[in-house]
Amino acid sequence: MNICFFNRSYWPDRAATGQLLTELAEDLVARHGCQVTVVAGRPVNPPTAGATWWPVRREEQAGVSILRANGTALRPRRFAGRVANYVSYLASAAVASLAVARPDVVVSLTDPPLVGRVALSLARRTGARFVFLSEDIFPEVAALVEDFHNSRVNRALDRINRRLLREADAVVALGDRMRRRLVDEKGADPARVRVIHNWADCEAIQPGPRDNPFARANGLTDRFVVMHSGNVGLSQNLDVLVEAASRLQSRERLVILIVGDGTRRHALEQDVVRRGLTNVRFLPYQPKELLHHSFATADAFVISLKPGLEGYIVPSKLYGVLAAGRPYVVATDPSSEAAVLAQEHRCGVWARPGDADALAGAIAGLHDDPLGARAMGQNARQLAWRFDRRVSVQAYYDLFTEVARAARAA
Repeated sequence: MNICFFNRSYWPDRAATGQLLTELAEDLVARHGCQVTVVAGRPVNPPTAGATWWPVRREEQAGVSILRANGTALRPRRFAGRVANYVSYLASAAVASLAVARPDVVVSLTDPPLVGRVALSLARRTGARFVFLSEDIFPEVAALVEDFHNSRVNRALDRINRRLLREADAVVALGDRMRRRLVDEKGADPARVRVIHNWADCEAIQPGPRDNPFARANGLTDRFVVMHSGNVGLSQNLDVLVEAASRLQSRERLVILIVGDGTRRHALEQDVVRRGLTNVRFLPYQPKELLHHSFATADAFVISLKPGLEGYIVPSKLYGVLAAGRPYVVATDPSSEAAVLAQEHRCGVWARPGDADALAGAIAGLHDDPLGARAMGQNARQLAWRFDRRVSVQAYYDLFTEVARAARAA
């Protein structure tokens, strides 16, 4: 089976969607014998060199053929930088699509939100099946972040998104809440929508000792560490976490550790300095091969979203937290995947999103009840196997096989 993916972020980019797509593509090759091509953009994090003359460059990594569409690789701290990266990638991706060998299945993710049009065009031109993998739902994701408000663009995004859902032979939702959004609000055919969760590698990320090289290097072995790990962006609502930290200063062992980078990091660092907070620290992204140490350093995690974003975004960091066997505080709408799992499996506690007092109280509760927190972490690890990398990759392979067979039978 020949499968072609379209997504700007891919190896060696550290963005969550790029890392997940890299694992999916490589496993489809190694475990299932597929031929896989990815039409990707230039890495943004870690950044690559400046502009070059080539529109498309061929690469190969772990058996996956990569068509690297040229474009800008600006740091996405400002809206203009993200738009430049998106538009330049789309133009080069359209050129790259002409070099794709005849695929059986074409899969579009949503980075950037318009790339599905290029993927759909390739599928229709070659007679392949088209699968729309809804990592995010637009225009709601664009409309709810603080640096972008344009009703005309949002209406265009909504029309395009609805058309892709209508034209797709199959649609992948990342959770039950997202599935309801797609069906009830966007008009997706429920018979074509399949829920396949994001994942963590439960063999690579396991519950580990608090005394480890990462903890020792950062002076954290004797602290109670509450960690946010991943994108420090516009949707995570981490300003409330900083506000909660200001209410927790009396707990001298407690440290709020923000690991990662993104559009909001600089502003958050400035806010911490302005408040004179000594219990909040920032560290850069950790290499994938060292994640098990950084995750083991945490006593608990925070998973947060701006109110109203639940189901439009599904935080992939949840699955690494479960694999690490740590409890979490989920500051989202109670209908989100992370909140539902926390309640049903007793692996985390809920705090009202946007409420610094509630978030501080939930963190303090875990700090003050180590036995309860440990029991939640054990529950989390047991639950993690439902979202193991191999389980989700098998689900994708089964879906792609199903739609490809339907094409041959038609």
